Amino acid sequence: MSADELTPPEAASWAARAGLPLDEARHAGVAATARHIHSIVSVLRELDFGDTPPAFAYLAGRHVGHHSGDEKHAGDEKHDAAV
Repeated sequence: MSADELTPPEAASWAARAGLPLDEARHAGVAATARHIHSIVSVLRELDFGDTPPAFAYLAGRHVGHHSGDEKHAGDEKHDAAV
């Protein structure tokens, strides 16, 4: 069974197995939320991240300017403004 087919009773059963008992009034809402999350994750799984560098390659607080190639640092007082 996939999350696309998750029924309210099955959602309640999965929650109980995880140690999160639900009131009966919440079963349908939890099942609908699980189906929605599954649909979003399914889309993300289809994305190609082949050329994306790993997270450890990211330097927090720095980025390269769009056209000039100049480095900009977090906290710099210079701001680009439209004139």
